[in-house]
Amino acid sequence: MNFKHTRFDRIMLAFNNLFLALAALIVIVPLVYVVVASFMDPTQLLNKGISFDLADWTVDGYQKILSNDAMVRGFLNAVFYSTGFSVITVIVCIFAAYPLSVEGFVGKNFIMTLFIITIFFGGGLIPTYLLIKDLGMLDTVWAILIPSAVNVYNIILARTFFKGIPKELNEAAKVDGATHLVVFFRILLPLSKPIIFVLALYAFVGQWNSFFDALVYLDNPKLHPLQLVLRSILIQNQLPPGTIGDRLALAEIKRLSEMIKYSSIVISSLPLMVMYPFFQKYFEKGVLVGSLK
Repeated sequence: MNFKHTRFDRIMLAFNNLFLALAALIVIVPLVYVVVASFMDPTQLLNKGISFDLADWTVDGYQKILSNDAMVRGFLNAVFYSTGFSVITVIVCIFAAYPLSVEGFVGKNFIMTLFIITIFFGGGLIPTYLLIKDLGMLDTVWAILIPSAVNVYNIILARTFFKGIPKELNEAAKVDGATHLVVFFRILLPLSKPIIFVLALYAFVGQWNSFFDALVYLDNPKLHPLQLVLRSILIQNQLPPGTIGDRLALAEIKRLSEMIKYSSIVISSLPLMVMYPFFQKYFEKGVLVGSLK
C-alpha cells in the first residue's frame, strides 16, 4: 500500500534526516580524525592536519605500544577484568532477578526496596576502602571484580524481562513437577539470551572504561589495567617506563607521546567496536523487552 505524505510529513522527514546526518557526523568525524591521526607523524599532523596521503603515515606509534610491556600487560589486564566482571555481574544479577520476579515470593518487595535505596545512598569512598582493606582484597584482582558486581539497574532490567515471559510456561512446568531451579535452568535461562547479552555488554563497557577503582585499590603496576596506563599518557602527558630511551630529547619525547596517545585510543576502543556488531541484535531486543512490560 502506498501512503501519500503530506507537506508536514515531508518537512518532518527532511528534518529527521538532517538531524540524523548531523548526529552521525558528530560521531564519525572525531572517530576518523583519531584513527588517521594515530597513523600520522605528530609533526606532520601539527603542520598539515590530518592527511589521507599514505606517504604521511607511519606505524611508529603502534610499534611503540606493542613493544612496551606495560601497555601490553595493561591491555591484557583490562580484558581479564572486563570479562571476569561481566561474568560475575551477569550471574549475580540473573540469580537475584529471578526470585524477585516470582509471584508469591515472600519479602520480595522489601528486598527490592533495599536494593533501590542503594541507588540513592552509598557508604562513601572511605568506608568502602576500609571495607575492601578489612576483607583483604586490596591490591588484588578481587578489588576490581567483586565490589561493583551487584548492579541494581541491571537487576531491575532482568527482573522486568523475567516478568515478561509468559506465565503459562512456568505453570506447565510445575504441573509436570518441575521445581523453581528446573524451571529457571531448563526453561527461562535458554529464553534469556537477549537480556544476558545486554547485561554482559553493559558490564563489559562499564568496566573497560573504568579506571578509578584500579587507581584507588591497586598499587602493584603489574595489576594495572590499560586505563591507568592511558591516564599517564593522556592526563599526565608521561610515557610508561621503558617506552623510550633516556637519551631522547624533550621534543622527541613529546612527539612520541602524541603519537602513542592517538594509537592508544584506537587500541583501547577496538574490543568495544568488535563486540557491538555481534551483540547488536540481542542488545536491541533485550533493552526493549527488559525495559517495558
